[in-house]
Amino acid sequence: MQGEDPIVSGMAGRYATALFELALEAGMVDAVSADIDRFEALLSASADLLYLVRSPVYGSDEQLRALTAVLEKAEIGGLAGNFLRTVTANRRLFAVQDILRAFRARVARHRGEIRAQVTVAEPLSETHRAALAATLNSVTGKDVAIDLTVDPALIGGLTVKLGSRMVDASLRTKLNAIRHAMKEVG
Repeated sequence: MQGEDPIVSGMAGRYATALFELALEAGMVDAVSADIDRFEALLSASADLLYLVRSPVYGSDEQLRALTAVLEKAEIGGLAGNFLRTVTANRRLFAVQDILRAFRARVARHRGEIRAQVTVAEPLSETHRAALAATLNSVTGKDVAIDLTVDPALIGGLTVKLGSRMVDASLRTKLNAIRHAMKEVG
């Protein structure tokens, strides 16, 4: 499938590749991935941490002190912690989200996984989530990791983005198509 193996390039790609190769060499890909996931969860949960990461107002020393405190509190150490501190010391913390996204892509490629971005109108039960994962696995012939987002604006149904393909089976899109068709008739 075209587009499911994105080319990781640029500064974020170089940092992600370096982290992946270090983790692979140390046999710690799963541990580093878990730490990275925990750090990303902290970023999405804290507007202050996200501001610290993105803001050019703070110097690298201030960012490094703050980030070190956050990493210690979250018990993120080892390779992932050292990597995040290095990114901060090199004044690249502003790109950490892109770096981590590229790292996840490298890990997924290594594991033979594909990531699917699925948006639903309301949270899925475990049964529905498992059925969706099984369907995507059978369509692609690979393991599909699902990034699930809830967006009530869809009204019903779901959208699935898998590599360069997108399927929009949302009620909102269907209603808009009917509305558009009715305007053309009337």
